Amino acid sequence: MVNERIGFSLWLDFIERDYLKNGFRELIADGVINGATSNPAIFASSIEKSAAYTAQLDELKNHSAKAKYEALAKEDIRLAAEALYPLYEENRDGFVSIEVDPFLCDDKEGTVEEGRRLYREIGMPNVMVKVPATEAGYGAMRELMRDGINVNATLIFSPMQALKTLDAMQEGLEIWRATNEGRSPKGVLSVFVSRFDRMLDAKLERAGVQPGRLGVVNAARIYNMVESRRDSSLRTLFASTGVKGDAYEADYYIKELMAPHSVNTAPLTTIEAFLEHPLHAPKLPMDEEAIANFFSSVERAGVDMQEVYETLMREGLEAFKEAFSGLLSHLE
Repeated sequence: MVNERIGFSLWLDFIERDYLKNGFRELIADGVINGATSNPAIFASSIEKSAAYTAQLDELKNHSAKAKYEALAKEDIRLAAEALYPLYEENRDGFVSIEVDPFLCDDKEGTVEEGRRLYREIGMPNVMVKVPATEAGYGAMRELMRDGINVNATLIFSPMQALKTLDAMQEGLEIWRATNEGRSPKGVLSVFVSRFDRMLDAKLERAGVQPGRLGVVNAARIYNMVESRRDSSLRTLFASTGVKGDAYEADYYIKELMAPHSVNTAPLTTIEAFLEHPLHAPKLPMDEEAIANFFSSVERAGVDMQEVYETLMREGLEAFKEAFSGLLSHLE
């Protein structure tokens, strides 16, 4: 929403109950954000650290840990969806994402069942169900979109993951469109960015390759793939765009990935840094030849990108599972 002229959307990657009732609504009213995302790590941090959940947890004391989590998460997502709903009505995004249990990442049927249930129980049309881009996840994305449910495909690192996600989402959309009229369900492909640079900056710099570019160029390649499909219901969402440490300006990954028909989801501190000196000109699309030349230099530096993709995906899934397990233990 920061720049509707070029079709760039900024979403907040943060959910916490007290904030949803105050600062979150201010960001929407001020035209700063027009969507929000969550994940198991975000919910774990909020629920474990905030007193805003105490009263509801007292009411849920006889429930299982997962039932407690779901009740808290659904209430938060409903609050966010209600605050964002006027934007959704105006077709200006207004989406908020909730992720399925990360331990279902290899269970297509379980993912579909939980995704449908969460969407139905929250009861807001501007909710996106977040599904990891695994082999089981692709099938689940197809089924959910076929049912008219918005999908946020998460933990996308490789072009192959993006390709399989696009195929699955478009198949689901085609089935939905064949039997329904009106607004199509929407899909976003959450491409993780900064983790590439944290992993490989030092090695690439020693080899004479510019640091801080691998995550950006990889995301640019996937963005070009998504745009080549020319489907207005599908967009690239640049995720993992917060900067750790002081290697780059706090809003580096927002500015470097400013692009038409795209979303950037970022932590609050990153968004605040961006608002100090916002950029209103797109940086993407990037020329395919420039992308190919960059990856050639990465290969010459001894980096096996397939190995990198697999490592980052494995670590991403493990981090979400660990955060979710820790939260359930906290709620027991």
